[in-house]
This record gives sequence, C-alpha cells and structure tokens, in this order.
Amino acid sequence: MPLSEEEAEFVAGALEEVVHQEDLERVEELELQTLGLPRLWPAHLTRLVMAYDRRFPRGGGKLFVSAMREVRFYLYEPELAARVRALVAEAFGENTSVVVGHSLGSVIVYDLLRRGQIPPDRVSGVRTLVTCGSPLAIPSVRRGLGLTDGEPLKLPGDIEWVNVFDPGDFITGGRGLKGTSPGITDEKVHNGVVDPHKALTYLRTAPIAHSIAGAVR
Repeated sequence: MPLSEEEAEFVAGALEEVVHQEDLERVEELELQTLGLPRLWPAHLTRLVMAYDRRFPRGGGKLFVSAMREVRFYLYEPELAARVRALVAEAFGENTSVVVGHSLGSVIVYDLLRRGQIPPDRVSGVRTLVTCGSPLAIPSVRRGLGLTDGEPLKLPGDIEWVNVFDPGDFITGGRGLKGTSPGITDEKVHNGVVDPHKALTYLRTAPIAHSIAGAVR
C-alpha cells in the first residue's frame, strides 16, 4: 500500500533518528525492483529503508515502516486514539497491579497513564509498568505524544517502570528507554534472529516474568 505524504514524512523522520550514518553513506543507487521495495515510496525514504536493512536484515526496514504507520495513526488521529484509550482503560480493575505494553501497546498505555484517564480506584493499585519492544525511544514518537525533545518520560505516582528490549529489535532501533528518563530500568534480552520483536517471545523472557511476579506479591 502506498504511503500518504504525511505518513512518508513521519516514517522518514523516524528512520533518520535510528539509521546509522555509515550505513546511509554506503547505500548505492540500486534499481527499486531489484530490492523489492514499493516504487511509490519517495526516493529519500527508500534510501533510508535500504540503509536500515544493512543493520537489520530480513526486511527490518519494511517492517519498521509498517509499524511506524500504525504508530502514526494512533498519534495523529485523536478521535481514534481516544476510543483506543477508553477501551484499554476498561481493562483495568481494582486488583490490577502490573501493566504490560508491547510495541504500539507501550505507547498507548504510557499515554493513558500520563493523562490520568483511568478511574482512581482502578489505577491506585498499579505498582509496575512493563514495556517491551517499545518505540518510545524514537524522538518522533515522543513528539507525537506532545513531549518536547529532551523532556523525560514520566509516570504518575510511584509506579515502577521496567523496559525490556532486544538490541536486534528493528522496531525499537535496538534501543532501550533508560536514556529517555533516569526513572526507567532497562533489561536487555536476546529473542533470537527469526522475529526479535514478537510479543510472545518477549513475554517468555525472565525480566518480564520477574517483574510481574514481583508486582503481584
């Protein structure tokens, strides 16, 4: 599916923030059909995807584009985003003590918590937020949430934030969240080479199991 001008601009901006300059410099002007990349993508975006693929083979660049389209849809469609937050808020109960958010889910749950849109009786017991495969390390994503560059990610109250990431996860740029806030604890894992971003693989890791177990005691 071709990208709209707004989508292409957002995705290219996000890629510029995660692509290594040396990979971009090595990219040659190749025929798009040879690479299997959509012809309708702007040339600059195509080069960025090619450069990202050097670091994350097996289609990391195209997967990143697909994921960022979804993230942008949440960030810049306010009516949709409000409905999504309302649905997620309904999942909180009086006994909820730990919340886990994967990929775009981590963006949604962080946005929901910081807005204070969960009824007090449902959020008061939350002790731990666990994020995994989170794109919140990307400045373009944080700006879409209304945060300024350099503004730390913060949670209300005394909620502990544990972020689990795989350096080979192409959706996160291989980055954790510690650099975005001193209050976040990063846990590095290795999910293998087949699909390091897969939610089930993250959920099977020891740091997530330990965080959940500690929060429900």
